[in-house]
Amino acid sequence: MSEPPTILVVDDDVFNRDILMQMLEGLGYQAREARNGREALESVAQQQPDLILLDVMMPIMDGFETCRRLKESDDTRLIHVVIMTALHAVEDRMKGFEAGANEFLTKPVDDRELQARISAALRSKRAVDAKLRQLTQVRDHYAKFVPDVVRRLIAENPDAPELDKREQDAAFIFVDICGYTQLSAKMPSDSLARLVERYFSAFLDKIQEHDGEISNMAGDGLLIIFHRTDPARHSRMAAQTALSLMTITAQLNAAGDAPPVDIHIGISSGRAAVGSTRFEGLHGVRWVYTAEGFVTNLGARLADFAKAGQILLCPESVRRLADAYSIRPMGRHELRNVAELVEIGSLEGLRAAGLSQAGAE
Repeated sequence: MSEPPTILVVDDDVFNRDILMQMLEGLGYQAREARNGREALESVAQQQPDLILLDVMMPIMDGFETCRRLKESDDTRLIHVVIMTALHAVEDRMKGFEAGANEFLTKPVDDRELQARISAALRSKRAVDAKLRQLTQVRDHYAKFVPDVVRRLIAENPDAPELDKREQDAAFIFVDICGYTQLSAKMPSDSLARLVERYFSAFLDKIQEHDGEISNMAGDGLLIIFHRTDPARHSRMAAQTALSLMTITAQLNAAGDAPPVDIHIGISSGRAAVGSTRFEGLHGVRWVYTAEGFVTNLGARLADFAKAGQILLCPESVRRLADAYSIRPMGRHELRNVAELVEIGSLEGLRAAGLSQAGAE
């Protein structure tokens, strides 16, 4: 059984408060009281009522100011406010409506009229709550089809979000699970899915901590994009994230409660077309946030070439990271679908002894 609606009575006159409290409780409502606007705001902050009956002439904070503050806050602006006052001037009524009041009743208020206004206000609130629940359900349903970065871009500029791909400097991490094909042949599909989810879920916090955007997630791999700061820092964040993912993988393997997994990583840096892509089919729409260009392909090829536990770098990533990280030269190598030989470096860790993670970034 649902809780009865809560109504907050705000009046500095104890007699008026008592009369209203008794009437409301007699009608089956939960009633709370406050002696002035400041107490009312404190009460609302602790627990929001369904309706507020608000006097105007009060010490400390009057009803107009209280109503204005309630309506200025995103958290409380939908609370229905009925201003009740002995003031009769049109200017006072206008002041109440300008403060955001939903209703304005002049004292002495007829009990039947007040009850009717309360019933109407609560019906309106139930309708609004139902619509908000529906919108929340729709939002939550479609959220899984829209990456976080796309939702953020829309929130930052809803009228004209920068969703189209545009060329910009970025760093890219490609993470792959070693021997995924062999694992899939040995393990039931649901067990393999849980195993991958366990590792990738553990990766997520570190990726977000370093401002990475997860672009694509295949069965055995991730593409992570870093592009929200300056070019040098992009690559440092990518490097620190890659090292953290290796550490997390080792920790999960050491736990021994699931088959051990190895990963191999490629990092590339440079200019690429980065942005969102909208795929629309007969039965739905899906957004992805991704990148296109030679630099992204190079990162993928480096990940393919890497062995278990290796983090391989393109020449530009080596240049950007050489001052802070230990990088082992691996010479020039042929990579799949890359026309020329590529000078590859292997990221070994932080170069300077005692250099903190924050300092590397």
